[in-house]
Amino acid sequence: MKNIVVIGAGTMGNGIAHVFAMNSFNVNLVDISQAALDKALATISKNLDRMVKKEKITEADKTATLKKINTCTDLKDCAGTADLIVEAATENLDLKLKIFRQMDELAPENCILATNTSSISITQIAAVTKRPEKVIGMHFMNPVPVMKLVEVIRGYATSDEVTNTTLALSKTLGKVPTEVNDYPGFVANRILMPMINEAIITLHEGVAGVAEIDTVMKLGMAHPMGPLQLADFIGLDVCLSILRVMQDGFGNSKYAPCPLLVNMVTAGKLGRKSGEGFYQYTPGSRDVVVAKAFV
Repeated sequence: MKNIVVIGAGTMGNGIAHVFAMNSFNVNLVDISQAALDKALATISKNLDRMVKKEKITEADKTATLKKINTCTDLKDCAGTADLIVEAATENLDLKLKIFRQMDELAPENCILATNTSSISITQIAAVTKRPEKVIGMHFMNPVPVMKLVEVIRGYATSDEVTNTTLALSKTLGKVPTEVNDYPGFVANRILMPMINEAIITLHEGVAGVAEIDTVMKLGMAHPMGPLQLADFIGLDVCLSILRVMQDGFGNSKYAPCPLLVNMVTAGKLGRKSGEGFYQYTPGSRDVVVAKAFV
């Protein structure tokens, strides 16, 4: 397996392209927007610079990594030689189904089709293809170049061969793969998102403020980041989408998103990427300016 296609040049997509290229795979990064692709390459270069500064890699390693990444705006121009295609588009079911139909049509017969979805059913995605046995979930954690975990999710029809290949491939990337079964939210988000939602409910009910809630969880539970800051980092729209997938999938009201989260997403307050969520951020930076006050 040498040729990798990554669909989606956003935060997750460029991170996935980064780790494959850094491990000597040939990568085609695909997005409908050339501007998004240019931004992704700039982000990868900046992240590699950070690794050089920390002496984790050399300048030669950085150059070699960037040479491994090509970009294109049409999947048909690069899918024909792919051994693996990883879809990392927005967490939207209809969009993912559309992309997987295209992947199935354009990819070679033996190509594995993977999705970076954080909550959507692998079985449902695989059902729109003619190769459900070759469809699998590869849920990387954010930021991809740093986080070790990959949730490897097998759908109802995913073959043992494809599962074992994906587990081995993840190890080649220096990751720690964990095999899980196909239920809404898998493991990571099934546990994480209710905690984040409960933190938002705690804020919404006036039990404590943003900084206070995060401080309790950081100092009391040894979490590296409080749940509200983590929600901002993930994206409040993504959190809302995952909660809705779990609420629909399980039919259980305990996954119902807090009204405050719904209102913030409706108002466009999506966290770090929009500059404002539970915290305000320095434009173009991850640096927190101040925790917002909620009445």
